[in-house]
Amino acid sequence: MKTITKLFVALVVIVSITDPARAQLPDPGMEIVPGLTALVITDPQNDFLSPDGVTWGVVGKNVEKNGTVGNIDALFAAAKSVDMPVFVSPHYYYPHDHRWKTEGALERLMHSIGMFDRKDALSLEGFEGSGADWLPRYKKYINDGKTVVTSPHKVYGPETNDLVLQLRKAGISKVILGGMSANLCTESHMRELMEQGFEVHVATDATAAAQLPEWDGYAAALTNFRMIANHVASTDDTVKAISAAYAQPARTR
Repeated sequence: MKTITKLFVALVVIVSITDPARAQLPDPGMEIVPGLTALVITDPQNDFLSPDGVTWGVVGKNVEKNGTVGNIDALFAAAKSVDMPVFVSPHYYYPHDHRWKTEGALERLMHSIGMFDRKDALSLEGFEGSGADWLPRYKKYINDGKTVVTSPHKVYGPETNDLVLQLRKAGISKVILGGMSANLCTESHMRELMEQGFEVHVATDATAAAQLPEWDGYAAALTNFRMIANHVASTDDTVKAISAAYAQPARTR
């Protein structure tokens, strides 16, 4: 009898796990609250998002398929229209970074192709129009005197820059996240922000990634966004959620 009972319990567990209705991941959601929520965009730079950028050969098709350039623009526009705080976490490499003794696979690639290169941390010589510069259509949002541009992250996540400090000093506890590249900087920012106790909503088509015959960075990122973030949504739905949140009467904020 005990053996039959154990088998029954085991079957129930297996069915519970494999039954799609029961195995679905929960969606905790993230309420957008004015004053507590910010837009964070990673690497909105030419080397990722321009056809002239050094990575376009591997990210370009995914950028175009997702409409990433336009979707990032839509997030910027939506945030600015309601005066939501906006933070940009850029990626820059200076000459001293090229003297690193250890590098991961993609770090080595980025260094070898001159990705995000700047001549000096204290000079903008050669920056305008370079691969490290902002995509031109985003400059009106980023250079408006209100957007917080953090110090550069040096690998993928904000552990190496001051994004978390800037968010906390601004009283932010919730983040809407987009930018490049999905399975690298964007995902790494999502992971660290979650570890730091922020709520994170990822706009899944306001990003893109390298896609190669054996590796699909975007598919990998989508899986991890869904498994880790508080909420994932399209840019259209994210923009609607921003508008709805700011349309609420002030007394409910």
